[in-house]
Amino acid sequence: MTPAINLLKKHGIVHSVLSYPHDPDADSYGGEAVQQLGLDPAQVFKTLLASTEKHELLVAIVPVSGTLDLKALAEAAGCRKCEMAPLEQAQRATGYLVGGISPLAQKKKHRTFLDASAQALATLHVSAGRRGLEVAVAPADLLRLTDGRYAAIGRAR
Repeated sequence: MTPAINLLKKHGIVHSVLSYPHDPDADSYGGEAVQQLGLDPAQVFKTLLASTEKHELLVAIVPVSGTLDLKALAEAAGCRKCEMAPLEQAQRATGYLVGGISPLAQKKKHRTFLDASAQALATLHVSAGRRGLEVAVAPADLLRLTDGRYAAIGRAR
């Protein structure tokens, strides 16, 4: 079990865990999850970390079918600008490896923003804390456990 799955169990959150054999040569971790598990790309979300001009880390959860709009994230967070956090910093801050960063049970709590497109979904899939491991959970439960909020931060490709 990962810390993310343990957190869901501890709080009695309805969820399901899906696993697949991770290919280290895959171009995209989220794309690999979609392909391997036969999921709708609009329901699979990637967890990204961005840094503000004051070096605050923010968690952004957006569909794998799109990209993160850093200007929209900055606006939602009430800061001037954001940039992607370096991979090493993201791993240190969350306790997870890139490609398996879950928005749940990170080492430190960071302000979390879930793309507004998730409001239309009954469940979404996010990393369960390991490459090749996804968890399906209701968006409202995800926000409750992360103290997150919805924001229009995703951009279609």
